[in-house]
Amino acid sequence: MPPIMRIDVPEHNGELDIKSAYIQGEDSFAVKLSSGFFNNPSMGLPSANGMMILIDSQTGGPLAVLADRGLLTDLRTAAAGAVAAKYGSRTDSRVVGIIGTGAQARLQLQALTLVRPVERVLVYGRNVEKQENYRDEMTHQLGIAVEMYDTIQKVVEESDIVVTTTPSKEPLIKGEWIRPGLHITAMGSDAEHKQELDAAVLEKADMIICDVKAQSVRLGELRTSPEKINQAIELGELTSKRKSGRKSDSEVTICDLTGTGVQDTAIARHVYSLLITGEGVKDERSEV
Repeated sequence: MPPIMRIDVPEHNGELDIKSAYIQGEDSFAVKLSSGFFNNPSMGLPSANGMMILIDSQTGGPLAVLADRGLLTDLRTAAAGAVAAKYGSRTDSRVVGIIGTGAQARLQLQALTLVRPVERVLVYGRNVEKQENYRDEMTHQLGIAVEMYDTIQKVVEESDIVVTTTPSKEPLIKGEWIRPGLHITAMGSDAEHKQELDAAVLEKADMIICDVKAQSVRLGELRTSPEKINQAIELGELTSKRKSGRKSDSEVTICDLTGTGVQDTAIARHVYSLLITGEGVKDERSEV
């Protein structure tokens, strides 16, 4: 799997990532362009966009151009978060804290309900109107009580699982807020200049999960604590049963997600198979 290529567009608060991976033995692989332009919501546009190209592994020819506007990236990121929670969080986790109010804040919660008995959701966002929209939409969609909180600290202290979904450049969660049994999935720090967790949070962790250790050297929360990288467990090691997940209800577990080309190839191949059989894929995301 090659390193991620990123193009920064600082004058428009934007970035474009290019990811790819060939899975040995498969007949196709994906190349993905994924953008995040974080001023877009103020213009009524989604911050995320992108597309995937599926390539024939034997000939190198394009099989399909999936102009999904970032949908597949959103879905596979949420799926990775749910897998991390399945192995990292307590099985009785019922209170979920969400930091952020965008597409990932919605999809991560939806995915979590598939692996944990979520009964209560605490959401923090900087924009009250967006908080209200999130509360109303997710309450209606999932039938779960969603409560608006005005501080991140209160969300963290009252939750069993916390998911951070922001492009923050400054740490949002502090080490002193962490209590036994908590699971955190941090998925917003996918560039060198982003950080959602204070380094002291990682010091509290009994188990750390990441997508790929080699990628964590440059991206994600672990780059701020490089000594922790060798201790981390990769998602693939959990799903393949090579390593086990949470060992007790008192453990603090943290998952640092930065996204991989392998995940992109997997979802692109799956969607292509749906398209050629006529099943199709529907985009039900909120626009902003």
